[in-house]
Amino acid sequence: MKLFKYIFWFLYRIWFYILMAIPILVMLPLLLISIVKESWYPYFFKMARLWSKFILIGMGFAYKIEREQTPDINKSYMFIANHTSMTDIMLMLVSVKNPFVFVGKAELAKIPLFGFFYKRTCILVDRSSPKSRQAVFLRAQRRLKSGISICIFPEGGVPEEHIMLDEFKAGAFRLAINHQIPIVPITFADNKRRFSYTFFSGSPGRMRVKIHNFISTEGLKIEDTRALNDKSKMVILNQLQEFHK
Repeated sequence: MKLFKYIFWFLYRIWFYILMAIPILVMLPLLLISIVKESWYPYFFKMARLWSKFILIGMGFAYKIEREQTPDINKSYMFIANHTSMTDIMLMLVSVKNPFVFVGKAELAKIPLFGFFYKRTCILVDRSSPKSRQAVFLRAQRRLKSGISICIFPEGGVPEEHIMLDEFKAGAFRLAINHQIPIVPITFADNKRRFSYTFFSGSPGRMRVKIHNFISTEGLKIEDTRALNDKSKMVILNQLQEFHK
C-alpha cells in the first residue's frame, strides 16, 4: 500500500508540472506580446489568472475564497499571505482580481518555461545581496506609481514543516508605509496539506482562502514598521489556528 502511495505522489508531482506547461504553450504568442511593454502587464495578469485556474482545477483542488473586504480594482494594495507551497502563487492569482506583481525569490526563474515569464514579470530578489534588496524597492516603487499592486510572502521563504507561520520580514511593510497603501492579509489554510515542497506528499481536496479586512497605513511612519508587521502577522496566525482547530 505504501508503494502505491509513493507512485501516486511521484505521478501527481509530474502532473503538476505538465499542467503548468500546457496553458503556457497554448497561450505563448499572446503571452510574449503581453510582456513587450510594462504598460501591457494587466493583459498578462489576466492570462496568468486563467493559467492558475487551469492548474488548480487540473490538480483536483476545490478552492473556496471568503472575503471580509474586497479590494477596489482602481487602487493599489500590498497583498501578503503565508507561504507553504508552490500552489500559493496560483491561489493568490485566482483570489485577487487587482493586477499585482510578485516580489519573489530569484531561484524560481530557473524553472523551464515558467521561469522565462517569471523573471520578466515579477520583481526578483536575491536575499543574500543588499544591492538586490535595494533594487527591489526601486522597481516596486515604479510599479506602484503605475497603479499596479504588489504581492509579497513576508516570511521570506517556506518555513520548515512543523512551523505554522514564520517571522515576517520588514520589506513589505516598509513599502506599504512609504506609499501609504493598505496591507491586505490573506490566509491560505490548506496548501501545505494539498501540495507542499515535500516531494512525496499531496492530494486533491479543498483549499480555503480568507481575505481579511485591510490594515491601513495612512499616517504611519517608518518607525511604525515593526508594529504593522506584528499586527499583520497576528491576523494570519490567528486565522490559521482557527482553521486548524
